[in-house]
Amino acid sequence: MRLATRASGNRDGALVVVSGDGSRYLPTDGTLQSALDQWSRCEPMLRALADRLDAGQGEALDPATLLAPLPRAWQWLDGSAFPTHGELMQQAFRLPPIETDKPLMYQGMSHRFLSGREDVPFPSEADGIDFEGEFAVVTGDVPMGCTPADALGHIRLVLLLNDWSLRAIAPVEMKTGFGWVQAKPACSVAPFAVTPDALGGAWVDGRVCLSLTVEVNGRWFGSPAGDAMAYGFHDLIAHAARTRDLPAGTIIGSGTVSNPNHGEVGSTCLSERRAIEMIDHGAPQTPFLRFGDRVTMHAGDIFGTIDQRVVQR
Repeated sequence: MRLATRASGNRDGALVVVSGDGSRYLPTDGTLQSALDQWSRCEPMLRALADRLDAGQGEALDPATLLAPLPRAWQWLDGSAFPTHGELMQQAFRLPPIETDKPLMYQGMSHRFLSGREDVPFPSEADGIDFEGEFAVVTGDVPMGCTPADALGHIRLVLLLNDWSLRAIAPVEMKTGFGWVQAKPACSVAPFAVTPDALGGAWVDGRVCLSLTVEVNGRWFGSPAGDAMAYGFHDLIAHAARTRDLPAGTIIGSGTVSNPNHGEVGSTCLSERRAIEMIDHGAPQTPFLRFGDRVTMHAGDIFGTIDQRVVQR
């Protein structure tokens, strides 16, 4: 099942069910958050609408009317579940390994998520504007102490997102020991949120086994696959819920999708490409984004496409 949120004059938009080919929709009388809050009651009704769409019903869908699936969320927790990305950054910047046997995770800005089509404003090119291609999941209510095995049953939806980052600000904030604020603006999200079963064989052990393709100004940048996560999304959920409940509508990210064979499949963020250049050539060669640059991301057709310009605020 494929869900989306249409603009409707309020912050949370209106939930719609979308056909498998993304061309048609049927409306609902609520929001995605309200459906997540009452999932056991709402899911059968949403699937009934999906069946009607499969039978050819529905109205033509204009992609320009779509917001992020969850325009705002109760919580956004981003992991770093691809070891290659961390290893490259540590090697390039001569950083010691992070000594932990637990997943890495931080809590980011959740009060706004951008659609996959709107321009993304930034105050200055000097801040080191970067993108990060990620997969993410949206949870139902997760009880404190949830195990990884049980956490799989709390995954409601899967997303594709761009976790924008400001690389010149990040190290300054990290040195304070209080985490990121200015370095992590609003994320952008592809238009369609999909249930795990809609991924078919591409959903394995809490991982999205699809290639995430990134283009910058129309040129291929990378297509690493999501199955290289050291921790599946169920592990990330259990980690986040160890000492607290997670409310329905919590979004948990995979971190930058990265593969060991990065020389063949490329990267999903500029910082990783620059780290590779530092290792190979002694200095980075790829610049960060400039105003007017365009970033495009997709993982096949199932999530739709993120296609945005970077602009000056």
